[in-house]
Amino acid sequence: MNNAPDLSRSDNQLLAALPRETLALFGQDLKQVSLSPGIVCYEAGDLIDRVYFPISGMISLIVPGRDGEIVETGIVGREGAAGLHSGLGERRSYNRAIIQIPGQFAVISATHFGRAASNSAPLRDLIVRYVESRWAEAQQIAACNALHSGTARLCRWLLQAADCTGSDHVPLTQEYLADMLGVRRTTVTLLAQTLQERGAMRYTRGRITLRDRNMLEAGACDCYEAIKRENHSFRIGIDV
Repeated sequence: MNNAPDLSRSDNQLLAALPRETLALFGQDLKQVSLSPGIVCYEAGDLIDRVYFPISGMISLIVPGRDGEIVETGIVGREGAAGLHSGLGERRSYNRAIIQIPGQFAVISATHFGRAASNSAPLRDLIVRYVESRWAEAQQIAACNALHSGTARLCRWLLQAADCTGSDHVPLTQEYLADMLGVRRTTVTLLAQTLQERGAMRYTRGRITLRDRNMLEAGACDCYEAIKRENHSFRIGIDV
């Protein structure tokens, strides 16, 4: 575990948006770590003990059902953080937060993060704005899961994942993608085959590559643009 580099130049947009004097409050408590897929940051109902700022990887926020089924309610990439609201005081997680795409993450204990937030008005303001933005996105995704076709949702998800990681290469199995979309694996296989035949994407050995973003955007529901607009408004609000 190593100290993070110059966080004012971080690929994580929240860290990059903070004034240097606020970043200085983190001191040596903010560390940069490499995390593998499948690592659970916290389960639903757990007390949030760390805040995770993705630099190159991605976190899925999912709600588990009684029978083992899961539904994804959001993803967190370099535009955000998981557990950020713990800076406003002791908080429990609404959902399971799990590393979905491996990469580099800046991590700080909730105790130290809360202490920094109590001494920084800009950081508290960023937390409130971000929580509001995530709430809006969760509502959009809930509507998307209820109203739109599997193809449209798959296109939306692939585009979101690429935006979150800054890469058109998404290391993910079809089985896991089926869980994220709440559909059968056979359904995802058929949807992926159709998109691959059209030249929109390519799937090989647990790795999806976006080949034609214009085609994917045309196939996605309007939820993708709605989420994209919300994220853009949030970035403007924090002067990223």
